[in-house]
Amino acid sequence: MPKLPLAHLRARWLIYACMIAVIVGLPVGCSLLQHKERELVFRIEPGIASWYHGLPDDVQEFELKAPSFGLAQNIHSWWWPAEKRDAPALLYLHGSRWNLTGQFFRIEQLHALGFSVLAIDYRGFGQSKGQLPSEASVYEDARIAWERLKTLQPDPRKRLIYGHSLGGAVAVDLAAELGQDAEKGEPVQARGLIIESTFTNLADVASALATTYTSLPVRWLVSQKFDSIDKIAEVNMPVLIVHGTDDQFVAPRFSKELFDAAREPKSLLMVPGGNHNNSMNLGRQAYGQAIQALLNADAPKAHAASEQAVPKGAAG
Repeated sequence: MPKLPLAHLRARWLIYACMIAVIVGLPVGCSLLQHKERELVFRIEPGIASWYHGLPDDVQEFELKAPSFGLAQNIHSWWWPAEKRDAPALLYLHGSRWNLTGQFFRIEQLHALGFSVLAIDYRGFGQSKGQLPSEASVYEDARIAWERLKTLQPDPRKRLIYGHSLGGAVAVDLAAELGQDAEKGEPVQARGLIIESTFTNLADVASALATTYTSLPVRWLVSQKFDSIDKIAEVNMPVLIVHGTDDQFVAPRFSKELFDAAREPKSLLMVPGGNHNNSMNLGRQAYGQAIQALLNADAPKAHAASEQAVPKGAAG
């Protein structure tokens, strides 16, 4: 019997969990479904990634906390300052499965482009202590990390949000919240949003995989929404969306749909032959040019107003 792709096996387990919940029709069935769903969404791999070979000496490690965390929770973070003083700083939000040790190759590429990078593991990943993550908890972790980035790079014109895969949905949620603040007349906190290899919402991904196995309406049983398609129009900053044309896990059409729904200024970079993980490396030159174009893009009016409020010389 041929082996099914790993993504399809995960989809099948999610479908089976949905069936159990429907058949049982009890709160315990819903609880089982939601717990199993979160396990399948985040797919946490414990330990250190086999391709990780340690951090450079200039990377600082620290823990972020919130008053509600207590002793049993923390957010483990890496801060890698760029060589150039007061370089643009980027909040790195990773996707499912791998903790920061599995993300270092991409963080290293962003740093090589001249960015200072603050990268976090959500609670439950890597050295971050906590229970099994949820959509709500990773959103909260991103907001806590953003508050720290604001102290590391005080100039809002030099702060960006980056999200890969599932982290793209976390990044969109954060950027949309900052966009709502801007609509209220508050200063804009970021220069731009970069999302790579991400999707419209989790239900779309689950439905695309589920059609192979069942006609069950999986879309309506997904509790972890990660609904970027309904939030991206609220992002009030330049947006760069990147996707490899040969992504084996997340269909490139999802990024095209996000691009269509986003406000201007926006840019879509499709990397020919890129898969779910290598678009930044494979399309390095085009990627770097696209980021520079984002930094040079005309800011929305609310953003421009907040830039005028920055004292002269604050950018360094």
